[in-house]
Amino acid sequence: MKSKEYNREEVEKYAKKWALSRNPNYYNFDNVGGDCTSFASQCIYAGSNKMNYNKEKGWYYINGNSKSPSWSGVEYLYKFLTTNQEIGPQAVETTQDKIQIGDIAQLSFDGERFEHTLVIIKIENKFTLRGIKIASHTFDSINKPISEYQFQKIRWLHIQRVGI
Repeated sequence: MKSKEYNREEVEKYAKKWALSRNPNYYNFDNVGGDCTSFASQCIYAGSNKMNYNKEKGWYYINGNSKSPSWSGVEYLYKFLTTNQEIGPQAVETTQDKIQIGDIAQLSFDGERFEHTLVIIKIENKFTLRGIKIASHTFDSINKPISEYQFQKIRWLHIQRVGI
């Protein structure tokens, strides 16, 4: 399968533009479980410009009622990104020292379920959580250090390429 590079600059630009507001082209999921993963998907889409319209295992958004579970669900996005070998973004779970701008962090507050998705928009020091800054929705944030969250577990998703 052919692939192209993930455009990290576009992810950062989109995240900074929309972190504290809502893009009217997308449904706001704040009142139905939270908008964090939809926002992360919007950012990933800005950097990939490719959706995967596979009904069973894809990643896409047409409107608030016509989207894949992976567009707005934390675990579904993780599964899509880490198993996708077809069209769209492809990621691997990685370690903190390997992350880049445009990558994704997911938090577990109870140590069991991952419940919050963050977009990495600035790295001052990838060896400290204080040096990694994010943008997110639900708890709207921009340039917030990950160290300010109270969580039990964190996982890092490095987007490697985009299948075309």
